[in-house]
Amino acid sequence: MPRFRQPRRTAPSAVLADATLPSIDDVTEPWPAREVTVDGVELNVRTTPATSDAAEPALFVHGLGGSALNWTDVAGLLRERLAIEAIDLPGFGRSGPPRRDDYSLQAHANAVIGYLDQSDRGPVHLVGNSMGGAISILVATQRPDLVRTLTLISPAVPDRKLRAHPLRSDWRLGLLILPYLGEAALRKMATVAVETRVKGTLLMCLADPARYPQRRFDDDVAEAKARLDAPWVDRAMLASTRGLVRSQFLHGRRGWAAMRRISAPTLVVWGDKDKLVAPDLAPYVAAAIPDSRLLVLEDIGHTAMMEDPVTTARAVLGLLGSAETTDSTETTDSTETTGSTERSAAERA
Repeated sequence: MPRFRQPRRTAPSAVLADATLPSIDDVTEPWPAREVTVDGVELNVRTTPATSDAAEPALFVHGLGGSALNWTDVAGLLRERLAIEAIDLPGFGRSGPPRRDDYSLQAHANAVIGYLDQSDRGPVHLVGNSMGGAISILVATQRPDLVRTLTLISPAVPDRKLRAHPLRSDWRLGLLILPYLGEAALRKMATVAVETRVKGTLLMCLADPARYPQRRFDDDVAEAKARLDAPWVDRAMLASTRGLVRSQFLHGRRGWAAMRRISAPTLVVWGDKDKLVAPDLAPYVAAAIPDSRLLVLEDIGHTAMMEDPVTTARAVLGLLGSAETTDSTETTDSTETTGSTERSAAERA
């Protein structure tokens, strides 16, 4: 096994805000959704009504096989501070398929950029999980004007090591990247009851599925059943998986270089029991991003916002507080510099 250099910097630990959070006990239904056409693609967007006129715009991006429903609870906890929209990527959730059947990582990033441009909500607080994290990295580097802060929850970044048995996920997931075998695996999966499939997904994504509320499980089952007749479902899963793997293996160096160009204040969150993206990548990702802070959660899996929404929300609020402090300092420094320049000019006169 080759040795790899340690991270070039040690990112500071994330700050957990101690603010009083809204109750999510009354959030019994998914947040309301609407359909938006972006570049000819029908995108489903769920909006969490903000409870304050001062709430700042945010966009949440789900991972591979997920949907906007993945953010229901954490969005409820953040609704006093953020005006949150959660997007279903093309081919996932209730969104339609992309144009030209393009499920590449860049095409998904283009969809997010297109929506932000069309909605004119930017710059937003951008939050992405897994594949959504990889997409958010592309958005942050290609269109920094659209991103106020960036939160990455177990982002699907290129690995730094060769691993014989790197993770503890279902080995059958590897079949999805193989021609013919991937299609056969999905056909086999289609014969399994929807409830069983959803439970299997949660077993991979969560360290302890017992923490996941029954009402959220019911929402996921209803969503999966609603997608059964959509002809693009299997294609979206297969092509997006292959696009993600292609990006990681063929453009791994480019991906790490992109992280070093992120200018937005960034929060990196990882569960130490992540079965899908190696948790020992966390310090490397945080080290690569110049203005970052890191939170590794004990006994949490791949989707921290679903398994521990309270701590995730507090970390996001901590990031926002840190960004506000930076803005205030920069404004003060700018004012002082301007005043000093004006005084110098007056003295010279």
